[in-house]
Amino acid sequence: MDYHKITLGSKSFFSLVIFTILIENSSWTVFGLNGDWGFESTVEETENHLSHASTHHGIYDLQVREDDDWQMVQKQGSQFVVNDQPFYVNGFNTYWLMVFAADQSTRGKVSELFHQASSAGLTVCRTWAFNDGQWRALQTSPSVYDEEVFKALDFVISEAKKYKIRLILSLTNNWDAYGGKAQYVKWGKAAGLNLTSDDEFFSHTTLKSYYKAHVKTVLNRVNTFTNLTYKNDPTIFAWELMNEPRCTSDPSGDTLQSWIQEMAVYVKSIDAKHLVEIGLEGFYGPSAPDRAKFNPNSYATQVGTDFIRNHQTLGVDFASVHIYADSWISQTISDAHLQFTKSWMEAHIEDVEKYLRMPVLFTEFGVSAKDTGYNTSFRDTLISSVYKTLLNSTKKGGSGAGSLLWQLFPDGTDYMNDGYAIVLSKSPSTSNIISLHSTRIATFNSLCSTKCKWGCKKKNPLEEFLYHDDL
Repeated sequence: MDYHKITLGSKSFFSLVIFTILIENSSWTVFGLNGDWGFESTVEETENHLSHASTHHGIYDLQVREDDDWQMVQKQGSQFVVNDQPFYVNGFNTYWLMVFAADQSTRGKVSELFHQASSAGLTVCRTWAFNDGQWRALQTSPSVYDEEVFKALDFVISEAKKYKIRLILSLTNNWDAYGGKAQYVKWGKAAGLNLTSDDEFFSHTTLKSYYKAHVKTVLNRVNTFTNLTYKNDPTIFAWELMNEPRCTSDPSGDTLQSWIQEMAVYVKSIDAKHLVEIGLEGFYGPSAPDRAKFNPNSYATQVGTDFIRNHQTLGVDFASVHIYADSWISQTISDAHLQFTKSWMEAHIEDVEKYLRMPVLFTEFGVSAKDTGYNTSFRDTLISSVYKTLLNSTKKGGSGAGSLLWQLFPDGTDYMNDGYAIVLSKSPSTSNIISLHSTRIATFNSLCSTKCKWGCKKKNPLEEFLYHDDL
């Protein structure tokens, strides 16, 4: 890999270091910024200065952290925190990491991806901790596992830690890919159960017991690389109950609600340390008819999910939302996609602050190159719009806790592309936008640190920064 292609990521972290040095050695009041420099101008000044410097150094030259500082992500009110510092997120999805790690010929791609993501300042990756009954299955049948594939997941987690990337691990799928609920139903039928719908995954006692057994096995797994039990590993950001759960057979939402309540508490009974999220797309349901206007279409109210009600469940720590205007509204690119994205995000940020009092992560968003009218410029505009909407919340210390691109690929994996893939080394403009946002988020996260020499005065100085327009 040519590391010189990914330059802004390195520059961004140099910017953060220089920004901290400037603060420590200046006469400013840090949060009040008693000079003419604001947040954005500081970033620009340092990046211009660094354009003449070497950028091939790895992230470890810039972010040296002791293992003692690698603590669990926690939730305090509407924010994520690590070591009592805010932890706003810029992240990505790459769902197939375990499968690639299971083959020695492709395992290196996992390391390559983490290196590129880390160089761009990305701090969280969402990936699958399941592959049910499929090719290279992790779970070949209920409670029967392929140890070599499990070792591959061990590798993914240990490698993520090397690059200081935390993982959201999803535990099964609503869709057929990688098995999911349809595979659980197949296993049930093979065991003699009389099942007529894949949605019985959510209600049948035996199928629920299969899922619980998988949860228990994964959470209690001892990593063969780190010797850490998964439930004790700070590299894991959160557990996701299911990727995009829907229960269309019960549009009232009661069936899915009951399943969420049962499974969130079950996960917490095994692992009280890690955060838990559902994996929802964010559609509004019957409990909030006045919010249905924000749904992308009328069908969204009929899929058995209910954003506000579902997230009021005991054991659920933060909200998840996906953003796919091109799938939900039209596959022809238009400004309507941008308008929907903004209103969709603002509505959910408002709801988590008003009703749920928890952070919200936009855990999937993107646009497909297969869409009519697609071009890189539109993708960059969409990503920038998502980031801008989040920053409007971040600068107020709000609940808009971050976003995860769908999805990031390393070089040489184009054959896996579903249309949404971003290869940073081949997408300089997109890479620059991602890296700049990472810098802004990292700088914000670092400003309130009890471990910094300049300290953190909890009251007015912090408030002045939070509302500083130049963020």
